[in-house]
Amino acid sequence: MKRLALTDISLKVWAVIVFAFLFAPIAVIIIYSFNEGRLLVAWNEFGFGSFGAIVTKPAISDAVLVSIQTGFIAAIIATALGTTAGVALARRAGKWAAPFLLLLVLVTVTPEIVDAVSLLPWMVFLGQDLGLSIFDNGIVRLVVGHSLFSTAVVAYIVRSRLVGIDESLEEAAADLYAPPFKRFTQITLPLVMPAVLAGGLLSFTLSLDNTIVSAFVQVSGTTPWPVYVLSAVRTGLRPEIAAVSTIMLLLTLVALGLVAYVLRRAGDSATDIAKTVGGG
Repeated sequence: MKRLALTDISLKVWAVIVFAFLFAPIAVIIIYSFNEGRLLVAWNEFGFGSFGAIVTKPAISDAVLVSIQTGFIAAIIATALGTTAGVALARRAGKWAAPFLLLLVLVTVTPEIVDAVSLLPWMVFLGQDLGLSIFDNGIVRLVVGHSLFSTAVVAYIVRSRLVGIDESLEEAAADLYAPPFKRFTQITLPLVMPAVLAGGLLSFTLSLDNTIVSAFVQVSGTTPWPVYVLSAVRTGLRPEIAAVSTIMLLLTLVALGLVAYVLRRAGDSATDIAKTVGGG
């Protein structure tokens, strides 16, 4: 019994150490976002001036707006494409399903640097060689780059949701001669809507965090926030960097909280929520 108690205590202490190791840097950034000094690492006094710089400095506000705009559009596209793919994989799987799943796996496991390096010449080819000027637009480039991975994530989540739902309602509607589109909009879509919303919110947060692809495909005038932070590191981090990072963290936490709330309202347990978000 003593050995068992000692093991439990050791595991708890280890869990606290790991938790502190992972989240202490985030806590430091939040604290230093209220620093009134010129440099992030040199504490001066407590204040909210760094948050005011988000509005007063155009370079910062523009970068934040580009990230939010890109995330919103990428989330819409990824949700639409991923939902369609997820429903097809769960309800209309055929010989094409296995190769398509393999393609989704490749999208999710391929290193981002590989995606970024391959996307850049592709965008240049489409915009310059083929004359499709829309691909010279910075927002369009970012949206395309961000939505690729997010589409696969949404497809996993929607497929996971539908696989666990009985098809009897859809079959009953088909027996009553309901058209396919009506069956989808009035039965399938409401059943899968929690997963659709969860996938959309996760797509938005993934876009906010996308750095490598953004650094390669962005053009002058449409610099997203992560790329701006990377460039700011060279001249020294300022408190406003921490302030915006804190706001981005809050946005991410709110989005994840909404995901959990939507799935909880749909009747999912904590385990079900984890499986749905993980696409398992």
